[in-house]
Amino acid sequence: MIHPYDDEYFMKRALAEAEQAFREGEIPVGAVVVCQDQIIARAHNQTETLSDVTAHAEMLVITSATSWLGGKYLTGCTLYVTLEPCVMCAGALGWSQLDRIVWGAPDPKRGFQKFAPEALHPKTQISGGLLANESEALLKRFFEARRK
Repeated sequence: MIHPYDDEYFMKRALAEAEQAFREGEIPVGAVVVCQDQIIARAHNQTETLSDVTAHAEMLVITSATSWLGGKYLTGCTLYVTLEPCVMCAGALGWSQLDRIVWGAPDPKRGFQKFAPEALHPKTQISGGLLANESEALLKRFFEARRK
């Protein structure tokens, strides 16, 4: 039997959040947190909406997921995010003690792997590049529209 809830399924849910950010005029990054094959939190960038430079999708989804779980740690959970986390988000994700982080597009300019590759919790498993083309295309479309 094929399991309908795989990494691609959940990354598509994160992409739906990124598309919502795009519609709201935010940089299109989306995230979901999954625990036991259930989405327990979803968020997208809201830095413009909230006038808050820390309102990245990852930061917002951490707050939502820990609230849902009733504790400050996200052990047993996986984060799906459409863009490689920045250093700020990687630090917060490290403190949250997620089991896994899966991202779509790499961020060679601001991604944590370039500046702080040790920021995550040492037990956190990471993988990048899932649906990267879709994530990159949405980001490219957003920034091209802003430059016109």
